[in-house]
Amino acid sequence: MTALIRAGTVLLMMIIVGVLGAPTSQAGGKPTITKEAFGSAGGLSVERYTLTNGRLRVRILTYGGILQTIETPDRTGRLANVTLGFADLDGYLDSNNAPYFGAIIGRYGNRIANGTFVLDGVTYRLATNNAPNHLHGGNVGFDKRVWAATPVTGPDSVGLRLAYTSPHGEEGYPGTLRTTVTYTVTARQEIRIDYHATTDRATIVNLTNHAYWNLGGEGTGTIDDHLLRINARRYTPVDATLIPTGAIDAVAGTPMDFTRQTPIGARNRSDFQQIVYGRGYDHNWVLEPQRGLGFAARATDPDSGRTLSIRTTEPGLQFYGGNFLDGTLYGTSGRAYRQGDGFALETQHFPDSPNHPNFPSTVLRPGEVYQSTTIYQFGVSR
Repeated sequence: MTALIRAGTVLLMMIIVGVLGAPTSQAGGKPTITKEAFGSAGGLSVERYTLTNGRLRVRILTYGGILQTIETPDRTGRLANVTLGFADLDGYLDSNNAPYFGAIIGRYGNRIANGTFVLDGVTYRLATNNAPNHLHGGNVGFDKRVWAATPVTGPDSVGLRLAYTSPHGEEGYPGTLRTTVTYTVTARQEIRIDYHATTDRATIVNLTNHAYWNLGGEGTGTIDDHLLRINARRYTPVDATLIPTGAIDAVAGTPMDFTRQTPIGARNRSDFQQIVYGRGYDHNWVLEPQRGLGFAARATDPDSGRTLSIRTTEPGLQFYGGNFLDGTLYGTSGRAYRQGDGFALETQHFPDSPNHPNFPSTVLRPGEVYQSTTIYQFGVSR
Protein backbone atom coordinates (compact mmCIF):
# COMPACT_ATOMS: atom_id res chain seq x y z
CA MET A 1 0.00 0.00 0.00
CA THR A 2 2.83 2.40 0.92
CA ALA A 3 4.52 1.65 -2.40
CA LEU A 4 1.29 2.46 -4.26
CA ILE A 5 0.98 5.79 -2.43
CA ARG A 6 4.57 6.67 -3.26
CA ALA A 7 4.06 5.71 -6.89
CA GLY A 8 0.92 7.84 -7.05
CA THR A 9 2.76 10.79 -5.51
CA VAL A 10 5.58 10.51 -8.06
CA LEU A 11 3.05 10.34 -10.90
CA LEU A 12 1.24 13.42 -9.58
CA MET A 13 4.54 15.32 -9.36
CA MET A 14 5.40 14.33 -12.92
CA ILE A 15 2.03 15.62 -14.13
CA ILE A 16 2.50 18.93 -12.28
CA VAL A 17 5.99 19.41 -13.72
CA GLY A 18 4.69 18.55 -17.17
CA VAL A 19 1.97 21.19 -16.94
CA LEU A 20 3.81 23.96 -15.14
CA GLY A 21 7.35 23.28 -16.24
CA ALA A 22 10.28 22.37 -14.05
CA PRO A 23 10.87 24.77 -11.15
CA THR A 24 13.60 27.29 -11.88
CA SER A 25 13.83 29.18 -8.60
CA GLN A 26 16.20 26.71 -6.98
CA ALA A 27 19.84 27.72 -6.70
CA GLY A 28 22.35 25.75 -8.74
CA GLY A 29 21.23 23.43 -11.50
CA LYS A 30 22.72 22.90 -14.93
CA PRO A 31 22.37 25.83 -17.35
CA THR A 32 20.09 25.04 -20.30
CA ILE A 33 19.04 26.61 -23.59
CA THR A 34 16.10 25.60 -25.77
CA LYS A 35 14.70 26.90 -29.05
CA GLU A 36 11.20 27.12 -30.51
CA ALA A 37 9.55 28.65 -33.56
CA PHE A 38 7.95 32.04 -32.87
CA GLY A 39 6.39 33.13 -36.15
CA SER A 40 7.89 35.14 -39.00
CA ALA A 41 8.67 38.76 -39.85
CA GLY A 42 9.31 40.06 -43.35
CA GLY A 43 9.33 36.52 -44.68
CA LEU A 44 12.03 35.43 -42.22
CA SER A 45 11.50 32.85 -39.49
CA VAL A 46 11.70 34.12 -35.93
CA GLU A 47 12.81 31.91 -33.07
CA ARG A 48 12.53 32.20 -29.31
CA TYR A 49 15.32 30.92 -27.10
CA THR A 50 14.83 30.15 -23.41
CA LEU A 51 17.94 30.37 -21.24
CA THR A 52 17.85 29.10 -17.66
CA ASN A 53 20.54 29.12 -15.04
CA GLY A 54 19.86 28.64 -11.36
CA ARG A 55 17.29 31.20 -10.25
CA LEU A 56 17.00 33.06 -13.55
CA ARG A 57 15.02 32.27 -16.74
CA VAL A 58 15.31 34.52 -19.79
CA ARG A 59 13.48 34.37 -23.14
CA ILE A 60 15.09 36.06 -26.15
CA LEU A 61 13.65 36.60 -29.63
CA THR A 62 15.75 36.65 -32.79
CA TYR A 63 13.45 39.47 -33.93
CA GLY A 64 15.13 42.63 -32.62
CA GLY A 65 17.22 40.59 -30.16
CA ILE A 66 14.32 41.26 -27.80
CA LEU A 67 14.46 40.27 -24.14
CA GLN A 68 10.85 39.09 -24.05
CA THR A 69 10.62 37.80 -20.46
CA ILE A 70 12.99 37.71 -17.49
CA GLU A 71 11.84 35.63 -14.53
CA THR A 72 13.55 36.03 -11.17
CA PRO A 73 12.43 35.28 -7.59
CA ASP A 74 11.30 37.69 -4.88
CA ARG A 75 12.36 37.42 -1.23
CA THR A 76 10.00 34.46 -0.73
CA GLY A 77 11.28 32.62 -3.81
CA ARG A 78 8.24 33.42 -5.97
CA LEU A 79 9.13 33.83 -9.64
CA ALA A 80 7.78 36.73 -11.70
CA ASN A 81 8.55 38.25 -15.07
CA VAL A 82 10.12 41.66 -14.39
CA THR A 83 10.40 43.09 -17.92
CA LEU A 84 7.67 44.55 -20.14
CA GLY A 85 6.82 42.98 -23.49
CA PHE A 86 4.23 41.15 -25.56
CA ALA A 87 3.00 37.56 -25.35
CA ASP A 88 3.46 36.85 -29.06
CA LEU A 89 5.29 38.18 -32.09
CA ASP A 90 2.18 39.90 -33.43
CA GLY A 91 2.26 42.20 -30.43
CA TYR A 92 5.66 43.52 -31.50
CA LEU A 93 4.75 43.68 -35.19
CA ASP A 94 1.28 45.21 -34.82
CA SER A 95 2.48 47.97 -32.51
CA ASN A 96 5.68 48.38 -34.54
CA ASN A 97 7.14 47.94 -31.04
CA ALA A 98 6.81 51.69 -30.62
CA PRO A 99 8.11 51.54 -27.01
CA TYR A 100 11.10 49.38 -28.13
CA PHE A 101 10.34 46.80 -25.41
CA GLY A 102 13.48 44.78 -24.65
CA ALA A 103 15.10 45.36 -28.05
CA ILE A 104 18.64 45.87 -29.27
CA ILE A 105 18.90 49.51 -30.33
CA GLY A 106 21.11 50.60 -33.22
CA ARG A 107 22.77 51.78 -35.28
CA TYR A 108 22.53 54.77 -32.94
CA GLY A 109 20.63 54.60 -29.67
CA ASN A 110 18.78 57.71 -28.51
CA ARG A 111 18.29 60.95 -30.48
CA ILE A 112 20.21 62.81 -33.16
CA ALA A 113 19.09 66.43 -33.66
CA ASN A 114 17.13 67.07 -36.85
CA GLY A 115 18.30 63.72 -38.21
CA THR A 116 21.62 65.14 -39.42
CA PHE A 117 25.29 64.88 -38.54
CA VAL A 118 28.59 65.72 -40.22
CA LEU A 119 31.41 63.18 -40.40
CA ASP A 120 34.71 63.93 -42.13
CA GLY A 121 33.13 66.91 -43.88
CA VAL A 122 30.18 64.97 -45.27
CA THR A 123 26.62 65.69 -44.10
CA TYR A 124 24.44 62.63 -43.53
CA ARG A 125 20.67 62.81 -43.32
CA LEU A 126 18.67 60.28 -41.32
CA ALA A 127 14.97 59.62 -40.79
CA THR A 128 13.23 62.06 -38.46
CA ASN A 129 11.07 59.35 -36.91
CA ASN A 130 10.77 61.29 -33.64
CA ALA A 131 10.04 64.64 -35.28
CA PRO A 132 11.98 66.77 -35.60
CA ASN A 133 14.72 64.32 -34.56
CA HIS A 134 16.12 60.90 -35.38
CA LEU A 135 15.52 58.20 -32.75
CA HIS A 136 16.97 54.74 -32.07
CA GLY A 137 18.34 54.02 -35.53
CA GLY A 138 15.45 55.19 -37.68
CA ASN A 139 12.31 53.74 -39.20
CA VAL A 140 13.68 50.19 -39.38
CA GLY A 141 16.47 50.05 -36.83
CA PHE A 142 18.19 47.03 -35.32
CA ASP A 143 15.12 46.53 -33.13
CA LYS A 144 13.11 45.48 -36.23
CA ARG A 145 15.68 43.19 -37.86
CA VAL A 146 15.83 39.39 -37.62
CA TRP A 147 19.21 38.40 -36.19
CA ALA A 148 21.14 35.18 -36.82
CA ALA A 149 21.50 33.23 -33.57
CA THR A 150 24.15 30.86 -32.22
CA PRO A 151 23.92 29.24 -28.75
CA VAL A 152 26.99 29.65 -26.55
CA THR A 153 27.53 27.43 -23.53
CA GLY A 154 30.07 27.40 -20.71
CA PRO A 155 30.62 25.32 -17.57
CA ASP A 156 28.41 27.58 -15.45
CA SER A 157 26.74 29.86 -18.01
CA VAL A 158 24.56 29.76 -21.09
CA GLY A 159 24.34 32.36 -23.82
CA LEU A 160 23.06 33.41 -27.21
CA ARG A 161 25.18 35.21 -29.79
CA LEU A 162 23.16 37.32 -32.25
CA ALA A 163 24.62 38.68 -35.48
CA TYR A 164 23.41 41.25 -37.99
CA THR A 165 25.15 43.02 -40.87
CA SER A 166 23.82 46.48 -41.65
CA PRO A 167 24.73 47.47 -45.23
CA HIS A 168 26.21 50.82 -46.21
CA GLY A 169 23.43 53.40 -46.52
CA GLU A 170 20.87 51.53 -44.42
CA GLU A 171 18.69 54.14 -42.69
CA GLY A 172 21.12 56.76 -44.06
CA TYR A 173 24.19 55.62 -42.12
CA PRO A 174 27.56 55.27 -43.85
CA GLY A 175 29.56 52.04 -43.83
CA THR A 176 28.72 48.36 -43.68
CA LEU A 177 28.49 47.58 -39.97
CA ARG A 178 28.96 43.99 -38.78
CA THR A 179 27.47 43.63 -35.33
CA THR A 180 27.27 40.85 -32.76
CA VAL A 181 25.43 41.04 -29.46
CA THR A 182 25.94 38.20 -26.99
CA TYR A 183 23.55 37.62 -24.09
CA THR A 184 24.99 35.42 -21.31
CA VAL A 185 23.00 34.18 -18.31
CA THR A 186 25.37 33.41 -15.45
CA ALA A 187 25.10 31.46 -12.20
CA ARG A 188 25.26 34.79 -10.33
CA GLN A 189 21.77 35.81 -11.51
CA GLU A 190 23.24 38.04 -14.18
CA ILE A 191 22.42 38.86 -17.77
CA ARG A 192 25.66 39.97 -19.40
CA ILE A 193 25.40 41.79 -22.74
CA ASP A 194 28.53 42.09 -24.89
CA TYR A 195 28.34 44.35 -27.96
CA HIS A 196 30.89 44.09 -30.79
CA ALA A 197 30.96 45.91 -34.14
CA THR A 198 33.31 46.68 -37.05
CA THR A 199 32.89 48.84 -40.14
CA ASP A 200 34.41 49.19 -43.61
CA ARG A 201 34.19 53.01 -43.58
CA ALA A 202 33.82 55.73 -40.98
CA THR A 203 30.43 55.71 -39.25
CA ILE A 204 28.81 56.37 -35.88
CA VAL A 205 27.71 53.66 -33.45
CA ASN A 206 25.84 53.71 -30.15
CA LEU A 207 24.34 50.34 -29.22
CA THR A 208 22.15 49.61 -26.20
CA ASN A 209 19.22 47.52 -24.97
CA HIS A 210 15.80 49.02 -24.26
CA ALA A 211 14.43 46.69 -21.58
CA TYR A 212 11.71 48.13 -19.34
CA TRP A 213 11.70 47.02 -15.72
CA ASN A 214 9.03 46.52 -13.10
CA LEU A 215 10.60 44.55 -10.26
CA GLY A 216 7.20 43.96 -8.68
CA GLY A 217 6.30 41.98 -11.79
CA GLU A 218 5.28 42.99 -15.30
CA GLY A 219 1.72 44.27 -15.41
CA THR A 220 1.46 44.89 -11.65
CA GLY A 221 1.15 48.67 -11.94
CA THR A 222 3.26 51.71 -11.19
CA ILE A 223 6.98 51.76 -10.45
CA ASP A 224 6.69 55.02 -8.46
CA ASP A 225 7.68 53.28 -5.20
CA HIS A 226 10.79 51.66 -6.68
CA LEU A 227 13.95 53.04 -5.12
CA LEU A 228 16.61 54.14 -7.59
CA ARG A 229 20.24 55.12 -7.22
CA ILE A 230 22.31 56.35 -10.18
CA ASN A 231 26.07 56.68 -9.90
CA ALA A 232 26.18 60.13 -11.44
CA ARG A 233 26.65 63.66 -10.14
CA ARG A 234 26.01 65.23 -13.56
CA TYR A 235 23.56 64.92 -16.42
CA THR A 236 23.02 66.38 -19.90
CA PRO A 237 20.05 68.81 -19.88
CA VAL A 238 17.81 68.87 -22.95
CA ASP A 239 15.69 71.29 -24.94
CA ALA A 240 11.95 70.99 -25.55
CA THR A 241 12.54 68.26 -28.19
CA LEU A 242 14.69 66.23 -25.74
CA ILE A 243 17.95 66.99 -27.56
CA PRO A 244 20.94 67.79 -25.30
CA THR A 245 21.86 71.44 -25.18
CA GLY A 246 25.55 70.55 -24.94
CA ALA A 247 25.75 71.54 -21.28
CA ILE A 248 26.74 69.09 -18.56
CA ASP A 249 25.04 70.16 -15.32
CA ALA A 250 25.25 69.08 -11.71
CA VAL A 251 22.32 67.08 -10.33
CA ALA A 252 22.72 68.49 -6.81
CA GLY A 253 19.69 70.39 -5.59
CA THR A 254 17.46 69.22 -8.47
CA PRO A 255 14.99 66.36 -9.07
CA MET A 256 17.76 64.78 -11.19
CA ASP A 257 19.74 63.82 -8.08
CA PHE A 258 19.71 60.04 -7.56
CA THR A 259 23.10 59.84 -5.87
CA ARG A 260 21.18 58.38 -2.93
CA GLN A 261 18.37 55.88 -3.41
CA THR A 262 15.15 57.78 -3.99
CA PRO A 263 11.61 56.71 -4.91
CA ILE A 264 11.15 57.19 -8.64
CA GLY A 265 7.77 58.86 -8.13
CA ALA A 266 8.95 61.32 -5.48
CA ARG A 267 9.80 64.15 -7.89
CA ASN A 268 8.71 63.10 -11.38
CA ARG A 269 5.71 65.46 -11.31
CA SER A 270 7.65 68.55 -10.27
CA ASP A 271 7.67 71.82 -12.23
CA PHE A 272 11.43 71.57 -12.80
CA GLN A 273 11.85 72.52 -16.46
CA GLN A 274 13.70 69.35 -17.41
CA ILE A 275 10.91 67.22 -15.92
CA VAL A 276 8.34 69.31 -17.81
CA TYR A 277 10.16 68.74 -21.11
CA GLY A 278 10.21 64.97 -20.67
CA ARG A 279 6.83 64.59 -18.96
CA GLY A 280 8.96 62.96 -16.30
CA TYR A 281 12.39 61.42 -16.57
CA ASP A 282 13.85 60.87 -20.05
CA HIS A 283 17.44 62.04 -19.68
CA ASN A 284 21.06 60.95 -19.89
CA TRP A 285 23.11 60.80 -16.72
CA VAL A 286 26.92 61.17 -16.91
CA LEU A 287 28.25 58.18 -15.01
CA GLU A 288 31.16 58.64 -12.64
CA PRO A 289 34.39 57.63 -14.42
CA GLN A 290 35.53 54.12 -13.55
CA ARG A 291 37.86 51.58 -15.07
CA GLY A 292 36.31 48.64 -16.86
CA LEU A 293 32.89 47.55 -15.68
CA GLY A 294 31.76 50.29 -13.32
CA PHE A 295 28.68 50.53 -11.12
CA ALA A 296 25.96 52.47 -12.92
CA ALA A 297 22.66 52.07 -11.05
CA ARG A 298 20.66 50.02 -8.59
CA ALA A 299 16.88 49.71 -8.35
CA THR A 300 14.90 48.08 -5.55
CA ASP A 301 11.22 47.18 -5.21
CA PRO A 302 10.49 47.43 -1.46
CA ASP A 303 7.39 45.20 -1.67
CA SER A 304 8.86 42.16 -3.42
CA GLY A 305 12.43 42.76 -2.31
CA ARG A 306 13.72 42.27 -5.87
CA THR A 307 16.79 44.30 -6.81
CA LEU A 308 18.48 45.13 -10.09
CA SER A 309 22.10 46.29 -10.19
CA ILE A 310 23.73 47.51 -13.39
CA ARG A 311 27.42 47.68 -14.29
CA THR A 312 28.71 48.95 -17.60
CA THR A 313 31.70 50.13 -19.62
CA GLU A 314 29.58 52.94 -21.10
CA PRO A 315 29.91 56.62 -20.05
CA GLY A 316 26.18 57.36 -19.86
CA LEU A 317 22.85 56.03 -18.65
CA GLN A 318 19.47 57.06 -20.05
CA PHE A 319 16.79 56.81 -17.38
CA TYR A 320 13.31 56.80 -18.90
CA GLY A 321 10.29 56.53 -16.64
CA GLY A 322 7.77 55.08 -19.12
CA ASN A 323 6.17 58.50 -19.50
CA PHE A 324 4.61 57.82 -22.89
CA LEU A 325 2.93 54.49 -22.08
CA ASP A 326 -0.74 55.35 -22.48
CA GLY A 327 -2.79 52.25 -21.70
CA THR A 328 -3.27 51.16 -25.32
CA LEU A 329 -0.75 48.28 -25.21
CA TYR A 330 -1.32 45.00 -23.38
CA GLY A 331 1.62 42.96 -22.19
CA THR A 332 2.48 39.33 -21.50
CA SER A 333 0.21 39.39 -18.45
CA GLY A 334 -2.75 40.57 -20.53
CA ARG A 335 -2.81 43.83 -18.58
CA ALA A 336 -2.60 47.35 -20.01
CA TYR A 337 0.61 49.34 -19.69
CA ARG A 338 -0.08 52.81 -18.39
CA GLN A 339 2.19 55.78 -17.74
CA GLY A 340 4.91 54.86 -15.26
CA ASP A 341 4.28 51.09 -15.30
CA GLY A 342 7.91 50.40 -16.23
CA PHE A 343 11.24 52.19 -16.47
CA ALA A 344 14.27 51.83 -18.72
CA LEU A 345 17.94 52.20 -17.78
CA GLU A 346 19.81 52.31 -21.08
CA THR A 347 23.61 52.18 -20.86
CA GLN A 348 24.98 54.24 -23.73
CA HIS A 349 27.08 57.05 -25.11
CA PHE A 350 25.40 60.43 -24.86
CA PRO A 351 22.46 61.41 -27.09
CA ASP A 352 23.33 63.52 -30.15
CA SER A 353 27.06 63.02 -29.57
CA PRO A 354 27.95 63.51 -33.27
CA ASN A 355 26.74 67.12 -32.96
CA HIS A 356 28.53 67.89 -29.67
CA PRO A 357 32.34 67.77 -29.85
CA ASN A 358 32.56 67.99 -26.04
CA PHE A 359 30.73 64.65 -25.66
CA PRO A 360 32.56 61.30 -25.85
CA SER A 361 32.96 60.34 -29.51
CA THR A 362 30.78 57.69 -31.14
CA VAL A 363 32.81 57.55 -34.36
CA LEU A 364 33.99 54.11 -35.50
CA ARG A 365 36.57 53.77 -38.28
CA PRO A 366 37.86 50.85 -40.35
CA GLY A 367 40.35 48.79 -38.37
CA GLU A 368 38.76 49.80 -35.06
CA VAL A 369 36.50 47.61 -32.94
CA TYR A 370 33.44 48.83 -31.07
CA GLN A 371 33.20 46.93 -27.80
CA SER A 372 30.85 47.52 -24.89
CA THR A 373 29.59 45.43 -21.98
CA THR A 374 26.65 45.83 -19.63
CA ILE A 375 25.64 43.47 -16.81
CA TYR A 376 22.19 43.28 -15.18
CA GLN A 377 22.36 41.45 -11.85
CA PHE A 378 19.23 40.44 -9.97
CA GLY A 379 18.92 39.80 -6.26
CA VAL A 380 16.71 40.37 -3.23
CA SER A 381 16.79 42.65 -0.22
CA ARG A 382 15.61 41.37 3.11
